Amino acid sequence: MAAEAETTPLPKIVVPAPPPAPGGGKGLGDMPMRVVYRTIAAVTAVAAVGVAGFVVLRGGDDDASAPSVVAAHTAVASPPVGTPGVSAATTGDPAATPAMTPAATPEAASPAASPVVSSGSVTATPSTGAATATAVMQAALSDPRIPALPEGDRRLGRLYGRAAPARGALKDDRSGVAFPRFAKVWKLASASPFATRQMLPKVKGTNFRGLLVSCPVPIPVQASPRDTAFLAARWTLNHHPSGATIAWTASQPITVSDRDGWLLGFTVNYTIKGKKRKAMAALALVDVPKDKPALVFMTIPDTQRKHWRDINTVMSHIRVL
Repeated sequence: MAAEAETTPLPKIVVPAPPPAPGGGKGLGDMPMRVVYRTIAAVTAVAAVGVAGFVVLRGGDDDASAPSVVAAHTAVASPPVGTPGVSAATTGDPAATPAMTPAATPEAASPAASPVVSSGSVTATPSTGAATATAVMQAALSDPRIPALPEGDRRLGRLYGRAAPARGALKDDRSGVAFPRFAKVWKLASASPFATRQMLPKVKGTNFRGLLVSCPVPIPVQASPRDTAFLAARWTLNHHPSGATIAWTASQPITVSDRDGWLLGFTVNYTIKGKKRKAMAALALVDVPKDKPALVFMTIPDTQRKHWRDINTVMSHIRVL
């Protein structure tokens, strides 16, 4: 019988349990899915509220800055101003505005309360005049060639000379007025660029001679006939020798065919070939039932002073058509 071999029992192997995860608690994988979905929805809602608040705050900043931008554009917007040029005695364009100096530029203001400057003073008074008209008036008041109008009314006096005979009336349908048409020495001339034109003969040694024209007023219409007439007088310097200046002889309201108007009389002083000369001039601004008032303008140099009385004839015989 064979003897059994002695065997050594195998050692028992014990596998230790893994240590718990640091921090303890359940991981994301252990959470129920409904909890995960609720968490994501809450985070999304908070982010949306934050973005909306940022947009609102930015929009408020933009709105608050808008008036500043508008004000900046308003402050720098101003109408263009012309520059002095050589005047034409007989062929000037009535639409050409006389020299405008940029010395006085209007400040930005509300359209409902734009300042209008009176031709008798440099003090601004509240009114609803257009900004462009105000700029032109301020430029005229700062023009050294033309003084402010006298404060009170001043009537046109009886001028030197003998009145020329007239042959009826010259009707200006474009401007809406009629006035004397002279015979003999005064001659009808090509109207363009005016509506009508009569002229005295040429004078030796100068291109400047007597001129009588009419047209719709070629400058911005102001709040009052007086101020519009003032700007029209400045415009007439385009039809006198270069460097001419104005001195007032008359400023008065007139009534023409029951329509309001304003009459200005003035001397125009200038130099030709080193010799000081002057012209006698007058204009009538008449309110007519058209888009713009009518202007009748007359100027006669001292070389033809015997015709100065014709100015009285014209200014006292204007009528509305």
